[in-house]
Amino acid sequence: MQIIDWIVLLSTLLFIVLYGAWKTKGSKNVKDYIRGGNDAHWWTIGLSVMATQASAITFLSAPGQAFHDGMGFVQFYFGVPIAMVVICMIFIPIYHKLNVYTAYEYLESRFDLKTRTLTAILFLIQRGLAAGITIFAPAIILSSVLGWDLTTLNIIIGILVIIYTVSGGTKAVNITQKQQMGIIFIGMLIAFFIIISYLPDGITFSKALDIAGASGKMEVLDFSFDLDNRYTFWSGIIGGTFLALSYFGTDQSQVQRYLTGKSIKESQLGLLFNGLLKVPMQFFILLVGVMVFVFYQFNPSPLNFNPKGKEAVANSQYAKQYTELENQLSDIHNSKEVYINKYLKGSEQEKIDNHSFIQHLNEEDKKTRKAAKELIKKADANVETNDKDYVFIHFILNNLPKGLIGLLLAVILSAAMSSTASELNALASTTVIDLYKRNVKKEKSEQHYVSASKLFTLTWGILAIIVACFANLFDNLIQLVNIIGSIFYGNVLGIFLLAFFIKFVKSNATFIAALITQVSIVLIWYFTIFRLEQMGLKPYISFLWLNLIGCILVMAIAMMIQPIIGSKPKVKTTV
Repeated sequence: MQIIDWIVLLSTLLFIVLYGAWKTKGSKNVKDYIRGGNDAHWWTIGLSVMATQASAITFLSAPGQAFHDGMGFVQFYFGVPIAMVVICMIFIPIYHKLNVYTAYEYLESRFDLKTRTLTAILFLIQRGLAAGITIFAPAIILSSVLGWDLTTLNIIIGILVIIYTVSGGTKAVNITQKQQMGIIFIGMLIAFFIIISYLPDGITFSKALDIAGASGKMEVLDFSFDLDNRYTFWSGIIGGTFLALSYFGTDQSQVQRYLTGKSIKESQLGLLFNGLLKVPMQFFILLVGVMVFVFYQFNPSPLNFNPKGKEAVANSQYAKQYTELENQLSDIHNSKEVYINKYLKGSEQEKIDNHSFIQHLNEEDKKTRKAAKELIKKADANVETNDKDYVFIHFILNNLPKGLIGLLLAVILSAAMSSTASELNALASTTVIDLYKRNVKKEKSEQHYVSASKLFTLTWGILAIIVACFANLFDNLIQLVNIIGSIFYGNVLGIFLLAFFIKFVKSNATFIAALITQVSIVLIWYFTIFRLEQMGLKPYISFLWLNLIGCILVMAIAMMIQPIIGSKPKVKTTV
């Protein structure tokens, strides 16, 4: 990195932190600090909702995901627009009518305090882990590629977020996320057009798409009913809808974003804006990864994009074998380039013939890279061999001009900060409103609860940094966050659906069903997915289906045991 890159990077991040702290200093009451004064417009809500979900993991992992596996990952988001409509029709009117600060307040009015507390705790567990990962994700990539100290990076990112989140609460998160999304959109657009401009003369964007299609990277839709296939149309529409309903409808990090709306209409428009833009945005991010793939069809690419991998092998007895694999990859690359040019210039029949050769060479490419991973693992078992998360950052550092490297790094860190800020804000709000205020300190001043919110924001920030410092890279980071969410979200969504629609089910049945379901989902995940993947076997089901299973399970168990345990007259509580 050059001096200009450091100037761009540091000035961008400092502007966000200082601007957010300055614009929102002096929140005096809980409404201002937790609900941002209820004065947010729909575009602020929409961008804030989007920025909360679009963490650094999105901009690091998604291009790498597309580089290796193509555009199919976009199916994961197909359920988002459906979920947005349902939340706008059902969830938002209920939340606004009850004038709640958190999503879990409603559960006490419908069930009781213990059900509210349990659901809040489930949220705190999964979101607390996710907050650490959103810090850890960019830190470990930047540490590996730039040689920066990992622990120091975790602490720096965490402290930057804590400063303005503690200072201004929800309004600070909303205000800074508008700036962050602006930086992110500009940075990704510039990166996209630069990649296109770097392609050889005569390779237009349409020809680049043709090359990607010949390599199997443009297969967007998979209509198979294969349950163990992670990303299909059906897992996206069904499992993705339940995941999005849980995340946007019951996760406080998202609910808190649209509870800041000036009115029901503003909140609804903000979510619909997110629903309309989310799939195209994710499609574009994946397309950037596909264009990086096309770029490397005409330019040399490393055998493994994680620089620590080559470093580990170079200092081991496997160095010669690794060099042979590099030469093998170079030969494959040269042959592929020849057939790609023939494919572009040939007749329809020649296209078909050359397409087969390209596919064969892509398979050889994969085998060579797999063999390299095995050598890296033999050289040093602690080095991460899965390099999906390193693809885009490698391209940025090795190909973008001076100044733009700093801007793209600012994009990655801005995304990390925006998502982490929302999570810390929501974790603190839930801790104060659902646990501290209801179970510990019930009658205190507004200033007391504002101070408590700031203290808990700081506490969760420190915990997130600790989780980040002890985390390990797990296959693909964007999948890890979604796997953690899927283990908890189905259960939480089922509790809310019971509250909304199944009126004969009462608190005790719901509470017992939720406990049974959470244990069951963890066991299902462990034995049908995690353990099999650790053994190198194909899982029985995709993790996305856990959202549907958890939701149906908690509702079915609650409805079955309700007639058995009966119900006592509900004691009214003050929320």
